[in-house]
Amino acid sequence: MFHLIWTAIIGLLVGALAKLIMPGKDPGGIFVTMLIGLAGSFLGTFLGRIVGHYQPGQSAGFIMSLVGAMILLGLYHLVRRSQTA
Repeated sequence: MFHLIWTAIIGLLVGALAKLIMPGKDPGGIFVTMLIGLAGSFLGTFLGRIVGHYQPGQSAGFIMSLVGAMILLGLYHLVRRSQTA
């Protein structure tokens, strides 16, 4: 149970930091920020395994989770910009 709470807190921190680093208007409140952080962690793990940085069974660290969340926010901004143009 505490593992899930800890994962949610880390996801919130990663999502909030990614929102601070990426310029522009970002979506949602606290839950969307948490989901961005968690999805960034999954993306970071996936990308890390592709390049051979992580072995099966390992998950992304804080920095790679942040990179994944920033990639997701960048994609969000790209899609949003193309829809308004």
